[in-house]
Amino acid sequence: FVDGFLPSAPAAGVDLFYPPPYYSFWNDLTVESVRKSLKWLRGLLARNGPYDGVMCFSQGCSLIASFCLYHQAETPLQPLPFNAAIFICGGVPFQVLDDLGVDITKEAWEINQKSAKALAEQASTDAILKAGLDRWTSTEGLNTNGDAALDPANVFGLDFTKMPKHLQIKVPTVHIYGNKDPRSTASLQLAQFSDPTLSKTYDHGGGHDVPRKTNVSEDIARLVEWVSWAASVR
Repeated sequence: FVDGFLPSAPAAGVDLFYPPPYYSFWNDLTVESVRKSLKWLRGLLARNGPYDGVMCFSQGCSLIASFCLYHQAETPLQPLPFNAAIFICGGVPFQVLDDLGVDITKEAWEINQKSAKALAEQASTDAILKAGLDRWTSTEGLNTNGDAALDPANVFGLDFTKMPKHLQIKVPTVHIYGNKDPRSTASLQLAQFSDPTLSKTYDHGGGHDVPRKTNVSEDIARLVEWVSWAASVR
């Protein structure tokens, strides 16, 4: 994975498992900070790309999702500099959606803020030491189980029946999340921005992480194979 370009404090709980230094793509989530990161990313892609695909986790998903949506809004006739994307436990920032003219309801903002707060609490060092993997619980009152049907008119407060048609990710995608992740709502919202004929969604059953289980690893490997194939036949 590519390191972020900004020195940063560790995300909640990260310092228990990984030593410094720590980096991020932004330290304060604003449209300006995201656009600064996108400028850095475009430089990276120009120097080293194009790529067959990208795989991202958490804040990395926010970066790549923002890149894709701004690309579609601002340079729709140009192809993306990668042919596929795999998003793991992440969504698109509401600040970016608002900047792109998406109608974000009060309900959506409340769910977004509530889930972000829950993630910070459940990912904290105290939560890890007290409860381990049992600390993960989905955002209270919201069903993000992989078997649950989503209403496109109300995906945790966002109405995708009224979403601008040009705001669609045009490459094959895989969206991996855990139904116990407080931020699974954001993962499922991001999945709605993909072409349903070129996208797969997978619930790994855990929290804001990737469970180290054989069946999960095998399932994700098959999804990587699928998205690679889907990109190759377009």
